[in-house]
Amino acid sequence: MTAVHRSWLYVPGTRPDRFAAAAASGADAVVVDLEDAVPVAAKATAREAAATHVHAANPAVVPIYVRINHPRTPWARADVTALAGPGLAGVRIPKVENPEEIQDVAGWLRGLGAAVPLYCLIESALGVERAFDLAGADPLVAGIALGEADLAADLGTGDDDGLRYARSRCVVAARAAGLPPPVQAVFPNVHDLDGLRASCVQGRRLGFLGRSAIHPRQVPVINTAYTPTGSEVADARALVESAERRENEPFVLADGRFVDAAVAEHARRTLELARRPSVPADDTSDEELLS
Repeated sequence: MTAVHRSWLYVPGTRPDRFAAAAASGADAVVVDLEDAVPVAAKATAREAAATHVHAANPAVVPIYVRINHPRTPWARADVTALAGPGLAGVRIPKVENPEEIQDVAGWLRGLGAAVPLYCLIESALGVERAFDLAGADPLVAGIALGEADLAADLGTGDDDGLRYARSRCVVAARAAGLPPPVQAVFPNVHDLDGLRASCVQGRRLGFLGRSAIHPRQVPVINTAYTPTGSEVADARALVESAERRENEPFVLADGRFVDAAVAEHARRTLELARRPSVPADDTSDEELLS
């Protein structure tokens, strides 16, 4: 089963002094950003800092992912070449619109002997239209997600209603391609924790699992929102035990629910999320923003 994370905290590649703080934030995963957070003049130095950090990281403690530059930019292949190796949990590819872009990155990684998971960020109307093709572009694709700031600009909307179709399309495309539920996009207002909490609840209802964050104070809210309740855990445990007794053959529970391999996998994912530690609230100041 693909790794499940409740929270993915971004940290700019230009701020290696904040890498350790990001790893200690309580986030389930850290994403070092070499793309939007890094100006052109700093691409090389950010890449070097990210590579040093990734190769020294222990992915069993806090998995480290990297958002590389778009595959059609002059920096993408150098990003992959520098990062491939121990400690790299996965690669986030931004602004994907064509399967060939994903296949290029997958080919670079295989050529380096580093077949790490790829997570594709869909950030345009064309990307949304091609979501299923992107999700199935290569066996290394482990997930898709939306980049909602760029997508909203492309669609000409600043309202959640304008993104509703794209969000559902992303969830359906991921599941239709056999991928885990997608990760919610970042919530841009780092002060509005109530708004973040409500948005996470809505995201779970739509079928998302986990969320990206741009500030450590968002992490506890996201972790809590995506941690299963006690009743959900008990139900999932009973379902998994019943499935294992039947050697994962389809069956019907006493309450009438039909259980097959997909339902059992969802229950196992619930148990995995429940094993993640809780995190106390964070009062990090604005001067310590990670983005």
